[in-house]
Amino acid sequence: MKSSSGNALELSSSEEGSKARRSRVSGIDRAIQIIDHLYETGAPAGAYAIAKAVKAPLSTIYAIIDDLVEKNMLARNDDGSIWLGARLYHYGLAYARSLDFMSVAMHEMHDLCRAAGETVQVCGRDDEHMLVLAMADGPSHFQVASRVGTRVPLNWTASGRLLVGHMPEEQRIDLFKRGARISPTGRATIDAKNLSDAARKAFEERLSIQAGESDYSVACIASPIVDNRGDCVATISIVLPEQKVMADKTGYADRVKASAARIEQLMGWRNH
Repeated sequence: MKSSSGNALELSSSEEGSKARRSRVSGIDRAIQIIDHLYETGAPAGAYAIAKAVKAPLSTIYAIIDDLVEKNMLARNDDGSIWLGARLYHYGLAYARSLDFMSVAMHEMHDLCRAAGETVQVCGRDDEHMLVLAMADGPSHFQVASRVGTRVPLNWTASGRLLVGHMPEEQRIDLFKRGARISPTGRATIDAKNLSDAARKAFEERLSIQAGESDYSVACIASPIVDNRGDCVATISIVLPEQKVMADKTGYADRVKASAARIEQLMGWRNH
């Protein structure tokens, strides 16, 4: 029979083990929060600003940043600000090489860019946001504000609607209720039911067009890339001046739909 002191010692040891596990998980979570914050803001930041943004003690953030800098996961600039380290870049390259889909999509993206003579993007979904995964700049002087890594609310873009168009209506409405935001131009719809209906229709028609909703005088024509389960895993889109869409909407639409279909064929997902 074990003594009460023995039970107490076992309990104490168990509690210490649980605390240690929680501490390790918390450390990992904090590291991810730091990296996510830098990624989302797209600019270096000081330890104080990072601590304030992630709502963590400054001493904790200092310790984690020092450890990540030592491991080359983060880099410290001459002014003391913190940015993403080269080791993350190498991880990203290794991950990208493992994705057959991205290889196929990027090849088609560059072909479409040359054929259309305009900027082309491949986009995916990051929860309530659209994320630019890859981009080929067109030959014109027209500048596109959204670069690779840009995240914007789903309701701002043609691609954003397509990315949720395959979902059940209840899920679409819930996503738009949580994530719809007023766009810089004030022209993007924020009504969840209207957005859900538009998303379903665009997905069924394999085409979504928006003009001037997120940026003045900028238009986007997108088509869904659909896997063998019928889910929109990404989109391919042409980004161009708004007046060009009005001049040749059908021509651009046919090109982008054909590109999406070719990606699906090469991936063996659908027959067209």
